Amino acid sequence: MPRTRRTFSPYTLDAAGVLGTQVAQARREKRWTLEELAERAGVTPFTVRKVERGDPTVAVGTAFEVARLVGVPLFGSDDRTTMAGLLRQGRERLALLPVRVRAAPSQVPSGDF
Repeated sequence: MPRTRRTFSPYTLDAAGVLGTQVAQARREKRWTLEELAERAGVTPFTVRKVERGDPTVAVGTAFEVARLVGVPLFGSDDRTTMAGLLRQGRERLALLPVRVRAAPSQVPSGDF
């Protein structure tokens, strides 16, 4: 069965492209080959190539792992303590929001009464 083609917003494509460019630059600065980075990440060189090209279909965990291996900071943080703090803040804020979200009631035109 053929896979359906997914479309992505220009913002998403740009974000994936920025991450890919940063990964490629950091890998080359470390003088690692695609194969070396792929082995360290536990993926194929083809997957690393997709990350570096900014392919948005790569699993987010894989892209993040490849980025961390070459030292690309994620979410403006390059240390685990800051990342853990960001995660804690996000969870605290999420706890204040409703668990279920319902669609807003539709408006009845005022001329119908």
